[in-house]
Amino acid sequence: MDAQTIRKKYLQFFEERGHAVIPRALLVPNNDPTTLFTGSGMQPMIPYLLGESHQNGNRLVNSQVCLRAQDIDEVGDESHTTTFEMLGNWSLGDYFKTEQVQWIAEFLFDVVGLDPARVYVSCYIGNEKYGIPRDNQAIELWTKEFEKRGIEAKVVELGSAENGDKLGMQGGRIFLYDGKENWWSRNGNEEGTLIGDPCGPDSEMFFDFGEQYHDEAKWGKPHPASDSPRFFEIGNNVFMGYKKVADDKFEELTAPNIDHGSGLERIAAAVIDSPDVYRISLLWPIIEKLQKLSGKDYESHTNAMRVIADHLHGAVFLGVDGIVPSNKEQGYVMRRLVRRAIRYAFDLGIEQNFLEQVVPVITDLYHEDFPEVAAKRDEVIAILTKEEKVFRQTLRKGVKELKKMAEGGKLDGNHIFVLYDTYGFPVELSVEEAFMQGIDTSETWREEFDARMAEQRNRSQTAAKGTFKGGLGGQTQQHKKYHTATHLMYQALRDVLGNHVIQRGSNITEERLRFDFSHDTKVTPEQIKQVEEIVNEQIGKDLKVSWAEYPTEEATGPLGALGQFGDRYGDTVKVYKMIADGADKPFSFEICGGPHVDHTHQLLEDGKRFKILKEEASSAGIRRIKAVLQ
Repeated sequence: MDAQTIRKKYLQFFEERGHAVIPRALLVPNNDPTTLFTGSGMQPMIPYLLGESHQNGNRLVNSQVCLRAQDIDEVGDESHTTTFEMLGNWSLGDYFKTEQVQWIAEFLFDVVGLDPARVYVSCYIGNEKYGIPRDNQAIELWTKEFEKRGIEAKVVELGSAENGDKLGMQGGRIFLYDGKENWWSRNGNEEGTLIGDPCGPDSEMFFDFGEQYHDEAKWGKPHPASDSPRFFEIGNNVFMGYKKVADDKFEELTAPNIDHGSGLERIAAAVIDSPDVYRISLLWPIIEKLQKLSGKDYESHTNAMRVIADHLHGAVFLGVDGIVPSNKEQGYVMRRLVRRAIRYAFDLGIEQNFLEQVVPVITDLYHEDFPEVAAKRDEVIAILTKEEKVFRQTLRKGVKELKKMAEGGKLDGNHIFVLYDTYGFPVELSVEEAFMQGIDTSETWREEFDARMAEQRNRSQTAAKGTFKGGLGGQTQQHKKYHTATHLMYQALRDVLGNHVIQRGSNITEERLRFDFSHDTKVTPEQIKQVEEIVNEQIGKDLKVSWAEYPTEEATGPLGALGQFGDRYGDTVKVYKMIADGADKPFSFEICGGPHVDHTHQLLEDGKRFKILKEEASSAGIRRIKAVLQ
């Protein structure tokens, strides 16, 4: 069973059990300044897990494409990828542990066909300090599922992963860990859980690839939560059954939630019994194309081919979701992925226009299950091949800069780092070029380069920590004000500039709003003044803000609701309208998940007015506005 079939079977399995199949969210979250990318399947679901109703009901399922930019430098081993799919199913106050454990066991063992003798699970050991018992129900449910399939399920209490490194498997099938491993909240373990937040124990599933993949001298004794490549975590059931009500107190929820996520690529790797995820059906065709183009084999050039396959895979989905290479935020990550792939192509001897040959292989892998990939295929190819052309010119500049740096007759690690970081110049290419030019490199250049790289990685990891705390960092009254002002400005821009204006991105903090939109020319000062006047006029009318659900075809068709660029909707959508008392039609009528203020006079508190601070180009054909209430 290939990965594409696993995806289809999963969606079908849960649809047959009353779940609505919902579309994937964009890789770039809307109105969430806390993170650059959708980094997990549950991230777009946080508002609903926290109590907001979903238009498609309380049983949901999808396959969410995710991207984690902090893993870029780790790509090249068997398991790290920047882009991956999470198969997710959710119960919003409906079913709970009994159904979830039974269903996911049935799917993995009976539908996918994984050998239950090679699957282990972890459960929550409990925490006396907070009065939270061990998860006996999950333990009993898993015990029954293994017994149904003839497997004895011995329970082993390990506590911490560190204890597991010392104690090992001990013949266990179900392993109990502490909150660091088996507790979910938006902010870590029990202690880190924020007061007022729902939370709960989780139960993870691991596939065992065999003892040959474990090095006890390196990782200690084997157990599922170790760092050993022997075990792949293939799924996680979050039993969101508690709420933290005080620093040292948790209460059970009357309507608990289920949040399940399974890694599609990892399940597919388990099916083919290979811990190398690049051999699955969603990545191996890319590797085969690289072998054909380069005339080299995967076994001899594993690292380079893995990096290229992963990075272009991620770049394609970013392009599908409306991102273009740039030097800012998501565009910068996309540029880094593409250029890193091109650099590694040098290792394979591929030096000319290879993206136009590789990218179609990637789009063809997804066009049946994600129609938006097929729709954007040609546009994405054009964007990426243009970036390749630009970067090859950059490489030529890098060669010139290398010669300047080495005028003293020597190239050190700091020089090589600057060439790599600023010009995207391959490290190996710097050393080779220096040799060809008769320039000495300092046995310490590698140590100097590695030290600079470590500094950069630490800065990146520090910046990434805490960026995603669940996506609801933007729920304060000030966020609601700016979100409401964004809707007003969107309509005002269309009134002033024309109906070709389409939202292409939004970022809202407590200090300001930022809005990207399609428009080919600079917005003039006169036009900016007009937009400001319209927004302030509408705020002054004290428009009432409300929402209702409509069939999607009706909302986007005869009703004319504005949608956000690239969004894909289910059968029904939530539409916000802002309308003055006695008016025939609303000023703003837009598909949106919220939140907003109740009426626009709330934007005038403390005598504030809407003011556009800056208008600039974001990328080709896209303008960006930053505005405040002051």
